[in-house]
Amino acid sequence: QVQLVESGGGLVQPGDSLKLSCVASGRSFSADTMGWFRQAPGKEREFVAAIGVILQYADSVKGRFTIFRDNAKNTVFLQMNSLKPDDTAVYYCALRSSSRPSLRPSNYDYWGQGTQVTVSS
Repeated sequence: QVQLVESGGGLVQPGDSLKLSCVASGRSFSADTMGWFRQAPGKEREFVAAIGVILQYADSVKGRFTIFRDNAKNTVFLQMNSLKPDDTAVYYCALRSSSRPSLRPSNYDYWGQGTQVTVSS
């Protein structure tokens, strides 16, 4: 059974950085797409970034966030720099059983429990 466990969230000030991690267990995921999504209170879950055969980023995080993975450790990371209050949300790691990234949450097969990121002064 595939499990995804996120970590690294927290409370930071605007302009600060955070690095989220997601460890996958249950199988090797080197051929799969790993993605990050986020959901703010009262809003729909939205795409942030994904890594498969290509990298994809939401326009709102391009140039500030970087997604990368360590297949040997079954881990995907999200380095978040220059954080803004609008980045405040629960961040979810997701796995898609395809090497082609997708922006749609419904195209991902497994999800983590989420980690809270709060950006506030």
